[in-house]
Amino acid sequence: MAPTMRAAVYHGPGDVRIEDLPIPQPAAGELLLRVHANGICGTDASEFASGPHMYPLHARHPLTGHVGPIVPGHEFTGRVAALGPDVEGFALDDLIVTGAALWCGLCAQCRAGRTSICEQYATVGLHRDGGLAQYVRVPARIAFRAGDLHLRDDVAALVQPMAIAVHALRRGAPRAGETVLVIGAGGIGAFLTYALAQHGARVVATDTQRDRLGIATMLGAVATIPSAPGTPVEAQAAALGVVPTLVFEVTGSQRGYEAAIASVDPGGRVVTVGIATQPLQIDARRVTVKELEVRGTNALIGAEDVPEAARLLSLEQHRWAQVAPVAIALERLVEDGLRPLVEGRARRIKTLVDPWIGTARETAMR
Repeated sequence: MAPTMRAAVYHGPGDVRIEDLPIPQPAAGELLLRVHANGICGTDASEFASGPHMYPLHARHPLTGHVGPIVPGHEFTGRVAALGPDVEGFALDDLIVTGAALWCGLCAQCRAGRTSICEQYATVGLHRDGGLAQYVRVPARIAFRAGDLHLRDDVAALVQPMAIAVHALRRGAPRAGETVLVIGAGGIGAFLTYALAQHGARVVATDTQRDRLGIATMLGAVATIPSAPGTPVEAQAAALGVVPTLVFEVTGSQRGYEAAIASVDPGGRVVTVGIATQPLQIDARRVTVKELEVRGTNALIGAEDVPEAARLLSLEQHRWAQVAPVAIALERLVEDGLRPLVEGRARRIKTLVDPWIGTARETAMR
């Protein structure tokens, strides 16, 4: 009988089950990782609540070939448990990080180096089985050794969301000393705040949750703005003397987009990071008369963004204990992880899932 592992399996909206599955075997060019931890995010919650939006549950994905129930989890780290044929440069027990990004390498965007907008872009954990399991297999070409930067295991689980933030930062191209407003300081916004501050920007963060603003200050924000209904963010920013020339909109909300366009200085840039769940109304007249640049950002470019994300996380690893203070058991994924995100009652910016524990533990980041 083949050895098995515990895994979370998505079968449909509201239907994630913890099951015993065969331990996957790495194909040529792949690594098998013994998962240490996997972070969960808004995308996981959205798929759970109302998907499948991205999961190839009913139609085969053109790049990965996956169709049917899927193991979620794209923010994972683990140690090499087995090497597939033709894999070089890795050894058993290496701590591995990835951006989880997959690309075809053949389309016009890939040939231009813009693999984040590959025509068949895919993600481990969204379009093939991912890291909410005890083992996951990944292509060696997307893997990096976290030990080269002395990343602690729990911190390494944050590389993928930091890489998303790094890619967004590159799209905004901040200048040293530039005043930058981050709208939405939870999730990617927290990582973006730190990345921007480390690149020399003067970061101001706004959010509806005051505890997130405290963490934003710890991560390098020079000022914070508590957002509240009926109080325009642009007015609060102006009262503080904050006139951003670059704004990152991370909430994907109508109010967030309105605040971004209203707040940014004429001639400035707005980078849209948050993924809206429905079409939004944009004040195109204001965009025109202020001569604004509006830039989208999608996913990440593994070869560029993952190493930089790992470098940034390695600088002050103790700081991330406030962002991801707890790792929960796989069996508590739905009740303690996904449902709080769906219902808007999650108090942690990032929750990790450790598939090898029976009860929650504090993360080891100090």
